[in-house]
Amino acid sequence: MAAAQKFPAIFMEHLRKVKEKILSAPHEPGVYLFSDAAGKVLYVGKAKILNKRLRSYLRAELDAKTRAFMLKVRDLEIRLAPSEDMALLMEAGLIRELKPQYNVSLRDDKSFPYIQISGEEFPAISITRKKEDAAALYLGPFTSARLLKSALKIIRRHFPFRTCKHLPGRSCIDYKINLCPAPCIGAVSRQEYSRRMQNIILILEGKIDVLVRDLTRLMQEKSQARDYESAAGVRDQIMALSAISEGQSHAGSQRELEDLGQKIKLEHLPIRIEGFDISNISGNQAVGSMVSFYNGRPDKNNYRRFRIKTFQGVNDYKMLAEVLHRRYLRLKQEQKPLPDLVLIDGGKGHLLTAFRKLAELQLDIPLVSIAKPRKMTSARSTRGRKEEHIYCSRQQAALTFPEGSLALNLIRRVRDEAHRFALAYHHLLRKKALIKQ
Repeated sequence: MAAAQKFPAIFMEHLRKVKEKILSAPHEPGVYLFSDAAGKVLYVGKAKILNKRLRSYLRAELDAKTRAFMLKVRDLEIRLAPSEDMALLMEAGLIRELKPQYNVSLRDDKSFPYIQISGEEFPAISITRKKEDAAALYLGPFTSARLLKSALKIIRRHFPFRTCKHLPGRSCIDYKINLCPAPCIGAVSRQEYSRRMQNIILILEGKIDVLVRDLTRLMQEKSQARDYESAAGVRDQIMALSAISEGQSHAGSQRELEDLGQKIKLEHLPIRIEGFDISNISGNQAVGSMVSFYNGRPDKNNYRRFRIKTFQGVNDYKMLAEVLHRRYLRLKQEQKPLPDLVLIDGGKGHLLTAFRKLAELQLDIPLVSIAKPRKMTSARSTRGRKEEHIYCSRQQAALTFPEGSLALNLIRRVRDEAHRFALAYHHLLRKKALIKQ
């Protein structure tokens, strides 16, 4: 019992960043990835309610095995899912890809369900606990047969597939209700069915984004070839995938955007947010990062990196001004759309720097900055709780959002991603400099 009582103090010392992420985790389905100091993923888990599940790791009465595991953890990544059953697919795909050390029991246990895709010309999809068919492809294991069945039902509504053990000589009710393409009567070609199986496998492996990218490319090719009917069919598949992948996550992101818009009194929802951070060590290899969030989610195709060119030394304000000048002068010259909100990692001074630079460029973009947390010293904060102040260009006083609020969760995600992206670029430049020596 004594060891369990000591754990919170150990946790606070080694895992401050992880604890902050746990406390701000959304109350939505998804997966979570615990990593060590080297960035290696140690464990992947899923949850119906991420916040509730992750908070269980903060309990003082953790068993010795979990406590020892948590002392190795240095970072946490959260990925939202539209539902618990879709989180199940994401979890299994990540475990298969990353092979985390602490998921070994799941990989080795034969009692967990698998998806079996038969090795026939027109494969059937089924759920099994035994890998008995050498010709079949097996995906998994998965942690819940119930959720797996639910996920397959959702996928089958949009991407019909065969489930019968033996190909019959005539079509069945599944064909009539659009759950099977009826290879039994030649209603689908082998090539088309094979392509459908490949698409389903991508979904089952949690790689919906890869599939959407491939289908978008195919739709463009069909349109350019003036095969508009086929292009429309591919478009419908993309929309179906969006319905599968967005779901509750889209609703959650929408609520976050609405909450943020209300709290900082924006006229429109901040659909496009661009977040900035500066990274340097004693002025060496100084860089700036810009991340882009669209509808509350990272839009990595629009991330940008900036190597500081006009200034040497340690001055975050001048570095930030240079990065903002380069970014928004270019958008202005190219007459490209401006973001709905710009977020800066820093305090009031950083906000004023950004405000002056945008005013110099004659641009009116709402600005928000989030100051690094500081310990509260008031009598009512005896636990040393930290709070973060939000500064907004359109409000005089600093804002303090309630812990766990939707707006604060979104701001933190943008800030953390900008910091991660800047740090990664900074490390890359330092590594290149060392190689040249």
